[in-house]
Amino acid sequence: MIETRDLTKMYGDLYALNRLNLVLNQGDVYGFIGPNGAGKTTTMRILATLLNPTWGEAYVCGHSIYNGAKEIRRAIGYMPDFFGVYDDMKVIEYLEFFAAAYRITGPGRKKICEEVLELVDLTYKRDALVTSLSRGMTQRLGLARVLLHDPQVLLLDEPASGLDPRARIEIRALLKELRAMGKTILVSSHILPELADICNKIGIIEQGQLLVNGAVSDVMKQVRTDVVINVSVADRMTDAADFLEKQPEVDSVDEKTDLNDHTYLVVKMKPEVITYGFLAQRLIENGFELTLFREDEINLETAFMHLTKGITS
Repeated sequence: MIETRDLTKMYGDLYALNRLNLVLNQGDVYGFIGPNGAGKTTTMRILATLLNPTWGEAYVCGHSIYNGAKEIRRAIGYMPDFFGVYDDMKVIEYLEFFAAAYRITGPGRKKICEEVLELVDLTYKRDALVTSLSRGMTQRLGLARVLLHDPQVLLLDEPASGLDPRARIEIRALLKELRAMGKTILVSSHILPELADICNKIGIIEQGQLLVNGAVSDVMKQVRTDVVINVSVADRMTDAADFLEKQPEVDSVDEKTDLNDHTYLVVKMKPEVITYGFLAQRLIENGFELTLFREDEINLETAFMHLTKGITS
């Protein structure tokens, strides 16, 4: 659905985008991650045919950005990070205006507007003025607008930017629903932990260059360098820590407390050790009652911090 080949955008000697190569298949939800100025918005504007690259090629739904702009614009829904709204319009009027711009005519226009309002859970605001909407509602209205013509591909630039926690949860739920509908979605965001729950693929970009690209699970494996186990026992935590430190496969043992004041041990295995199930068996055999034994999960935010340096173009 989306393919880029050495896509490059320069401003003088500055690379805003440097030989970007991406492939998104139908149904992919691709999380595009990077600091401000990394090249995310530049990429989306090029794919939406709003900006010409310096060189390179990009295809959206089989159409080239150079000679298939009209076809691409019919096939995509592009939602920029900030977009204008007509404050003096009601919500339903706003959608009907854009439906007319998409050449949706006849009695079907109102039906489609009502359907997308229901999809983004804004039906109860259909007769409210756009200016009265909260930031979160405005974002959902923006999504409704780009869904009017039932696009195959969605380009969503920071859809959760500036939203409160409840509004971010609502946007995340909506993106999951769009994924279930089979839409191909390219979404950029700084809300890193939430992307892991939405996307099946991610790319981390910095200074215009794609640092990592692939399935979420593969990226996590690429970032992890050590096997780390979280361990807790019913009692005798100090004894358990001493016991684990004496195991030849263990590199270090640290004690931590979570937000609920539960104490657990963080056990780092030596570099050559890959499996760790034997530790649980040894603990049980030595009279310890295990209440927690699992591999420490590395999240998307940790991966981002590990792979990037905060450099912008």
